[in-house]
Amino acid sequence: MTERMNQLKVEVSGLFGACKNTVEKLNLVDALQHLGIDHHFEQPIAITMSSIHNAEFISSSLHEVALRFRLLRQHGFWVSADEFSKFKDEGGRFVNDITNDPKGMLSLYNAANLLTHNEGQLEEALLFSRHHLEVMQCNIESPLAEQVERALKIPLQRTLKREEAIHYIPEYNLQDEMYNATILELAKLDFNRLQRIHQKELKAISMWWKNIFEDIKLDYARDRIVECYFWAYASVCEEEYPCSRIVLAKLLMLTSVLDDTFDEHATMEECRLLAKAIERWDETDVSLLPEYLQKFFLQIISNFREFDKLLEPHEKYRSSYIRKVVNISVKSGGAELFAIGTLVDLGDIATEEIFEWAITNSDTVRACGEVSRFMDDMADFKATVDDEIAIFMRGRNKADVATTIECYMKENNVTSEVALAKIVSLVDDAWKTLNQELFSRHAPLKIVNIITNFPRSMMFLYHDKRDGYTNSKEVKGALESHFVKHIPM
Repeated sequence: MTERMNQLKVEVSGLFGACKNTVEKLNLVDALQHLGIDHHFEQPIAITMSSIHNAEFISSSLHEVALRFRLLRQHGFWVSADEFSKFKDEGGRFVNDITNDPKGMLSLYNAANLLTHNEGQLEEALLFSRHHLEVMQCNIESPLAEQVERALKIPLQRTLKREEAIHYIPEYNLQDEMYNATILELAKLDFNRLQRIHQKELKAISMWWKNIFEDIKLDYARDRIVECYFWAYASVCEEEYPCSRIVLAKLLMLTSVLDDTFDEHATMEECRLLAKAIERWDETDVSLLPEYLQKFFLQIISNFREFDKLLEPHEKYRSSYIRKVVNISVKSGGAELFAIGTLVDLGDIATEEIFEWAITNSDTVRACGEVSRFMDDMADFKATVDDEIAIFMRGRNKADVATTIECYMKENNVTSEVALAKIVSLVDDAWKTLNQELFSRHAPLKIVNIITNFPRSMMFLYHDKRDGYTNSKEVKGALESHFVKHIPM
């Protein structure tokens, strides 16, 4: 598989030079992204997007203008929303002609989802395109119909790359204007080969968790090692980052047990003692803890020593950030934990300055945490309203804090529908901040994109106010598509 892939990568690399115009370049980059193989061509894609940004572009096609807009913004190039003025009348409204173009409407919708704060023109474009896609949805032919359906559920900018690839690979050869057999073969091989790597990692980490779970004997904790690995895999699925996946998955599982301990089992005094012991990071404090938590605390200390052994001498400073983030994650949406855990094995691009940026409430990490917190709270609130059994399963005890929805209802004396609508708008605002961070240069674009995979994974697991982590049977089929079912060649 590796040998054949290397041959195909050479052939696909040659396609960049063979493109005759801007539209062909846009279609090539777009296909590689949809198919999840753009990570093999980072440099030629960067060069291509820079040339597209610098070149004059004239087109009367809504699809082409919107595609250029989206790809440029995704790659950190600012493009004005005025690009869409040519599709408006003198009154500033979109002309009716474009409403008969479903492909153009979908491209406009995908482009508008790259909006930042205070971009009224894109807000309008988003509402306009979404409305018309919903109206025409029943009359759109495959595979565009499936792409519209996915985008209306979770916009492309908020979708995990690997998840989109699973759906797009079987659709790709049905799109005549951009189909290339070499690209499709590479996409299938790449997916299946990476899946085998992920399966080996998942096997190893499952054995790790089995041994720990048998040792600590905390039966109240959720057994979610596959879901924790999925979160890590969602951040960086590429072959060269196994350490990041393993460290992050272990961090997430240990933190999940901490979360369940604090939320649904330990007394307030036991919570205080455990929090203090973790903050002091001294294994001699184990004697101060209740007996049932002692082995768990020692496992935390032991695993963090193992994390430290994975680091090169010049990377040892990263251990302190991993320890700090466990304390932070207990009282946040988990974004700092996700960011720091992911950065561990990103090589020289993850400097000490980047670690400091990630842990000091940067706009990127804060927005990621907001998406996480709000999506989780909406799922919690839905469980509270829908099913008393679900409340028990979720572990909302009497001492647990209220969700943001409950707080908003009480503070503003409004109904749950109004409060939920407000929280949805706050999720949208967080995504605007994340879009803005593509141009901020506070951190390398690659790191911003990787960290933004955390809220993308939240969109996947918590879509439609479900808690796909706690009630993991709801995402079993989707996880099998990622880790079990190979793509037929």
